[in-house]
Amino acid sequence: MPELHEKNTVKLVQLTDTHIFSDIEETLDGIYTSVSLDAVIEHVNFSGFRPDIVLVTGDLVHDPVPAAYDNLVKSLKLLNAPVFCLPGNHDNPELMKEALPRSGIGISSQIILNHWHIILLNTYIPDTHSGRLGQKQIEYLDGALAQSKQRNVLICLHHPPISINSPWMDAMSLENPEEFFTIVDGHSNIKAILWGHIHQDFNCTRGNILLMATPSTCVQFRPETEHYIKDEQNPGYRQIVLNESGLIETNVIRIDK
Repeated sequence: MPELHEKNTVKLVQLTDTHIFSDIEETLDGIYTSVSLDAVIEHVNFSGFRPDIVLVTGDLVHDPVPAAYDNLVKSLKLLNAPVFCLPGNHDNPELMKEALPRSGIGISSQIILNHWHIILLNTYIPDTHSGRLGQKQIEYLDGALAQSKQRNVLICLHHPPISINSPWMDAMSLENPEEFFTIVDGHSNIKAILWGHIHQDFNCTRGNILLMATPSTCVQFRPETEHYIKDEQNPGYRQIVLNESGLIETNVIRIDK
């Protein structure tokens, strides 16, 4: 990553789609997800990049039961930074509330660091892989942004709010992106939107807003396919530097298998 950092920067690491099982001997398409997550975390800890916080953007577990969250916690506690999580379609938000805070892992809906306001949204819908921002989340987002006029804003969620040109994934993205962007478009201080779910590196812009998604810590999905095809790229994570001016520097890191 270029060394362009300004003073008072905020450094983040995004992990996503960890898909931890209650039985760590289970695999997801041939990958031991706990082993893979631990390898990613080891890379984060020894990379020389020192994050202020780590964001884990959903699909924390594959089977949403207490034992799976217990296994997740064991791994996340190895990180040398505060951790904040939001739910994905494989999660159970109520179990997250029970399992994570008692272990020191945050599930806050917003984080304020220096000149940045990080907003974490919940797009979980029971019994489906798609996502949706319910009315309470829409109102929360609108209210949080109204209070953030003096700060740069990063919005985080699990489901992509735009098409990624993969029909099978686009069929289970955010169901109400128009409502989301109606609010977003009314605020000039939003600098980036960050999500998971798609198990691949993705970057584009919408106006002046940077849109980003990040490889999974386990299985990768091949981009721009009609149907699911496993990508042979390695697991990874994202480093992000949020500068006081609103400039964002970011880099996706792939680990050795």
